[in-house]
Amino acid sequence: MGQKIGNIPEPKYKRIIVVGGGFAGLKLARELSNTKYQVVLIDKNNFHQFQPLFYQVATAGLEPSAISFPFRKIFQNKKNVHFRIGKLKSVDPEEKIIRTSIGQLKYNYLLLCTGANTNYFGLKNVEENALGMKTTGEALTIRNTILSNFERALNTNNENEQKAYLNIVIVGGGPTGVELAGAIAEMKKYVLPKDYPELDFNRMKIYLFEAASDVLSTMSGFSSDKSHRYLKKLGVVVRTKTAVKDYDGCTVYLESEEIPSKTLLWAAGVHSKKIKGLPDEIYANGGRIKVDRFNHVDGLEGIFVLGDAAYMEEEKYPRGHPQVAQVALQQAANFVKNLRRFEKRKPPLKFKYRDLGSLATIGRNLAVADLPFMKFKGTVAWVIWLFVHLMSILGVKNRLFIFLNWAWNYMTFDQTLRLLLKPIPKVKDRSKEPV
Repeated sequence: MGQKIGNIPEPKYKRIIVVGGGFAGLKLARELSNTKYQVVLIDKNNFHQFQPLFYQVATAGLEPSAISFPFRKIFQNKKNVHFRIGKLKSVDPEEKIIRTSIGQLKYNYLLLCTGANTNYFGLKNVEENALGMKTTGEALTIRNTILSNFERALNTNNENEQKAYLNIVIVGGGPTGVELAGAIAEMKKYVLPKDYPELDFNRMKIYLFEAASDVLSTMSGFSSDKSHRYLKKLGVVVRTKTAVKDYDGCTVYLESEEIPSKTLLWAAGVHSKKIKGLPDEIYANGGRIKVDRFNHVDGLEGIFVLGDAAYMEEEKYPRGHPQVAQVALQQAANFVKNLRRFEKRKPPLKFKYRDLGSLATIGRNLAVADLPFMKFKGTVAWVIWLFVHLMSILGVKNRLFIFLNWAWNYMTFDQTLRLLLKPIPKVKDRSKEPV
């Protein structure tokens, strides 16, 4: 049978297992706390990550602790919620059992909120040498890489090698790529010349490559056009209809051009991993799992998929919903409503996504906002972006720290978090042993 996950008692009523503590998983666990259900939350990390601000960690604007929230602190005094660090290995739909890196457990309801990973589109060298940004750890790696490369650029007299250290290439013109490019461009303008006066930053190029016809293609034409202009205003070299063919860690290979760069940041797409034990026919494009309008997987009793990993067709979204936080949060809220309706023997409610708008910030006083009632640009859109993201952060203390960081950066044209934090390997690193 396999070992049961330790110290989780048999439930008095029903057990709901939530795999993944992203926006959907955390929302579900919080909404179901203090209910009669036993809730087991499983995640490979012991904290929730606020992904929309990863780029600020990567560019030394925020510390990781400001956007990372420990699950155990969130669920203090929630006796029906049990958290475990672990990785999902497989699912047995017939026996209603999940198998993880720390043991196995039976479920009444299984909610898969496993999110999505970076999609390298089969480019093996790119996957090996480029840097993704889907976790706090990857954002820190980007910060370390950028700062380390500037230090190395100081210590070489070879112009071509120095150029490769200074150049930064970003692939993907969605919100992540656009915001990352804008933040690095502002560092180049306001911060880096003061830190590295010996370097000539006129030789540094920031490239943004997008395979589609323009950046922010999922937003309105108004926002796409404005963001493109803002990026050029900041000195970013924007190239649309451009795909990266290969990358060896030193040179970015395009169709008919080679660009020297030791830093390739990949924000070009996402895909979900298949889960062992689930049938192949349930998967759609990008590895997403097909669900009905109640987030239920057809033919698999008690299994639901929410958030980025879910593929749900709706009248306005025949190819599935956008993989954004609002979809995950709204699906979680709808599931909890339906669970309560089920207990009262009422018919469930079909999920209907309500688009609250899209935001993207490019730099100081430069942002775009597509809201249901109006579109904004510039300072107004930037203030809206600041407010929405600040209010989405968990905890008053974290909001205060982030607000103070933003205020200081804005007033001083500087960031104070440019630390190279690297783990020191020991003879035996016990942190890598199974939990």
